Amino acid sequence: MCGIALIVSGIRIDTSSLPFDSTSPTRKTEKLFFSFDDLKAALWRRGPDSVCDKKLLLRSEENLISSFTTDGVSSAERDKADDIHTAKLHFFGATLQLRGINPLIQPVVDTLGNVLVYNGEIFGGYHLASDCNDTEFLMRTLGECCSCGSCSAGHCVECGKSSVVGVLSAIKGPWAIIYWQNSSRTIWFGRDGFGRRSLLVHWPAEDNSTFLLSSVSPVSPVQQAAEDETQNGIGCFGYWEELPCGIYSVHVDVSKSSGYLIAKVNMHEYTNAMLNELIKWDRISVDPSSEDLQTYCHNLSREQLAIQMASSESVSNETGSVQSAIPEPAHILLNALKESVLRRTSLYTIYQAVKSGIRQEEFVPVAILFSGGLDSMILAALLDKCLDPSYEIDLLNVSFDGHLAPDRQSAKAGLNELRRVAPSRKWRLVEIDADLSDLVFETSHVMSLINPANTYMDLNIGIALWLASGGDGWVSDANTFDNDDNHVRIKYKSNAKILLVGSGADEQCAGYGRHRTSYRRGRYYCDNGTFWLGLHEEMKLDMQRIWRRNLGRDDRCIADNGKEARFPFLDEDVIRLLLDIPLWEVANLDQPSGIGDKKILREVAELLGLYEAAVLPKRAIQVRYQIVNRAFGSRIARESNRKNFGSNRAANQASAGSNLDCILELLGNKHLYLMGSDHIFMPQRFPNAKTLRA
Repeated sequence: MCGIALIVSGIRIDTSSLPFDSTSPTRKTEKLFFSFDDLKAALWRRGPDSVCDKKLLLRSEENLISSFTTDGVSSAERDKADDIHTAKLHFFGATLQLRGINPLIQPVVDTLGNVLVYNGEIFGGYHLASDCNDTEFLMRTLGECCSCGSCSAGHCVECGKSSVVGVLSAIKGPWAIIYWQNSSRTIWFGRDGFGRRSLLVHWPAEDNSTFLLSSVSPVSPVQQAAEDETQNGIGCFGYWEELPCGIYSVHVDVSKSSGYLIAKVNMHEYTNAMLNELIKWDRISVDPSSEDLQTYCHNLSREQLAIQMASSESVSNETGSVQSAIPEPAHILLNALKESVLRRTSLYTIYQAVKSGIRQEEFVPVAILFSGGLDSMILAALLDKCLDPSYEIDLLNVSFDGHLAPDRQSAKAGLNELRRVAPSRKWRLVEIDADLSDLVFETSHVMSLINPANTYMDLNIGIALWLASGGDGWVSDANTFDNDDNHVRIKYKSNAKILLVGSGADEQCAGYGRHRTSYRRGRYYCDNGTFWLGLHEEMKLDMQRIWRRNLGRDDRCIADNGKEARFPFLDEDVIRLLLDIPLWEVANLDQPSGIGDKKILREVAELLGLYEAAVLPKRAIQVRYQIVNRAFGSRIARESNRKNFGSNRAANQASAGSNLDCILELLGNKHLYLMGSDHIFMPQRFPNAKTLRA
């Protein structure tokens, strides 16, 4: 994993050809001031093994462009860098090394003058040896690409070489990249088709022509807002945005009329046909025929009988009859998920090295963000099957209410079930208890991480993920089935660098309440089975916006602790398989919560022997971690309400509610912002305005 960034100055960049609006007035905000050291510090938290930067100078002379790095350049040459015909490309890289034998420092510069900063993992599409580093492999492969600078096909028709677009499109796995192709004078950048790695962008604007790319915002929005008294919004809330998934090129040229360096941003489609199909997210079977529905109802009866048998029989009884009643798609999905987990947890060479004085027997390579719910239980059981039995597995669980929080209770119940299905594995439940008195500092920091996400729900989820991924908590001295809270707890910090996260399970398997609402709305108005289409469209919407609403934010919050999030449910092969399965086999929303939602995953859990987890209802993360109702809602929001309105009741009557304004007020910001009940629509500052709900 790596924190990557690029600052481009001195080039007049045209963004008019982009298929989305990159010239919105909201970008014409006050300048965001930060130093190179600020940017390095933000990136270093993501990649603590090494931090480095490289400057590349581009100079136009007689309509030709020459390039050179500043390494070893004389002071006279550096002085020329301020010339109007000289541009600067400043690359930053901070590495958390998880693959390869030899340490690798980014940015990587090859003998041809190409420069690469890469944040990603290659899990498929190319074959890499276990001791191979992804970045080294990619640098070699990209160095052999066509240099025409504009080739968008997989291979160049003229020279027959691979194109940059073709190489990136073939990668299976999460990635974000910035690459300078010296021969074509082109900056390539982009993200994978689902946005599993963060990449923020500041497009050039009239009042700020600098073009920036970065894994993370280098400045806290709270600090920026407190220092800036302009009327144009919260400083960097309007400065950064999530880069839409895709591959982009910026070909640098010389203006014949002025001699200035100019460039135009182009967006390219992925050349991988399968990837483009997954992005479109069109399911093969959505609207069941009458025959399908008959089979569907018959299978439901068999499944209900199997569930009753499993719950009534002791766990020691044979389960063959139960498993045989489970439809075949669940068996196929189980195998696909196991392969996905295996790809993300294979013991690369670097795992086997003893680092930082940690004894080999104490080294924990992989941990799970663990609620004890269906998704995290499936990941834990699969990880047990994929990871060498000598390694312990850390289960990271956050609570804002100690042992009373529902997530803490379900985590302990889940731990007992895991010990039953995998008794030889040593499981370690890491209980991470949040202290309300520390939340002011934590909130300020997490607000900079979630940026440009800016809703109260984003903040809730961000804090939960940030605390969980830190792994700083307590473990019990007992390794038994006894959940007695009187056991002595020992301070412990997880050293696992790889975290498995259940993102994507709800979106693909109808796990959200809005999916049930959409299904029932369609069922009420339709009598011919077409209500399934409404459910599919709602799920499709979730998958096509997951990069913007979830994954960039989650990557920034987790990586800030020097950990890498990996998402087995978002493996390309898993997504493809779930789209190949008829929707009525994936979910049955006629059934109550805990049975029909994520139906196919519940069947997978039963195949793994997780009978208790198979019937757990969905709880949203912000509710599970008790942030809304206990941490912010009844403490920080209450204090803010009393401060601004005199009481909670007065605040509720004024529709103030509990939202991000409460946090901003306590942190010293004297302004209120216009918000929606579910979203903040690019906040704008209004003098003496109260917070409104849409």
